[in-house]
Amino acid sequence: MATLTHAALDPSSLAPPQQGGLLRAVGLALVAHALLIAALTWGVNWKSQDTPAVEAEIWSSVRQQAAPRAVEPPAVQPEPEPPKPEPKVEPPTPPAPPKAAPPPDTSVRDAQIALEREKQERERKERERELVERREQQKKAAAEKQRQEDLAEAKREAQQKAEAQKKLEAQKKAEAQKKAEAEERKAAEAAEAKRKQQQAAAKAAEEKAAEARRQENIRRIQGMAGASGSPSATGSALQSSGPSATYGGKVAARVRPNIVFPDNVPGNPAAEVEVRTAPDGTIVGRRLTKSSGIKAWDDAVLRAIDKTETMPRDTDGRVPSPMTISFRPKD
Repeated sequence: MATLTHAALDPSSLAPPQQGGLLRAVGLALVAHALLIAALTWGVNWKSQDTPAVEAEIWSSVRQQAAPRAVEPPAVQPEPEPPKPEPKVEPPTPPAPPKAAPPPDTSVRDAQIALEREKQERERKERERELVERREQQKKAAAEKQRQEDLAEAKREAQQKAEAQKKLEAQKKAEAQKKAEAEERKAAEAAEAKRKQQQAAAKAAEEKAAEARRQENIRRIQGMAGASGSPSATGSALQSSGPSATYGGKVAARVRPNIVFPDNVPGNPAAEVEVRTAPDGTIVGRRLTKSSGIKAWDDAVLRAIDKTETMPRDTDGRVPSPMTISFRPKD
């Protein structure tokens, strides 16, 4: 009995029962509000997709802040009362619908249109400038190509002119060489003709000398009876044919002035020359029978004999032929 009295007087037994799931109810309310705001936003965006192709960013010139969201006040724990029926929970009040967007500002659209036109104008000018530059480059390329062709043509003409000049010079040189060869051939023919003439003259002189010797032999044979030799002479001629003792001096006096030899030679070598003459003393031939060993002296002696042309007569009026004469540079 005492125990029952104590339970009736416990304050906790008299308090109303605790309400569970408060946090879950608040979470569901927040999710419902978020879904509602998302649906409204999607609806506004879906309706705004029918606007023109020109896009414009819209903002408010005056910054505004949204109203605070409605929040359910926390439940107040009632005073301990006798048990009552559980109160009915009302759903949260939905938020106010968002305000309609302000109409687009036409000045911004006009500015964008002006910027777009300016951009198009710049692009058009850029294309025109590129077209002009391309044409200028084409003109420069054509001019450079024409210049290269002109240079090549000038070079080709210069080369052709040089080749023509070279051919002309070669032709002139060939003609000059041909003319020189003709002149040389003509001079050779003239020299050959002169040599043949000299040979003919020498042959005629030799024949004349031979005829003179033959006639002299005939006269000698015919005049054997009147020979003038000494009693001890063993010859068969009418008179001696050898030169007199003074004839060598006459020959040296005739030839020596014609010798031109200014060089000094060692020793006193002798050059012996055989000389053939006509009866009148004209020299018709000469040959070196013994060299002195110094070619310059031999040539000087031969030139002197050629220059002498005739030999002096001996005391008997004759000119011995042939005769061998010895010449020394220091005699």
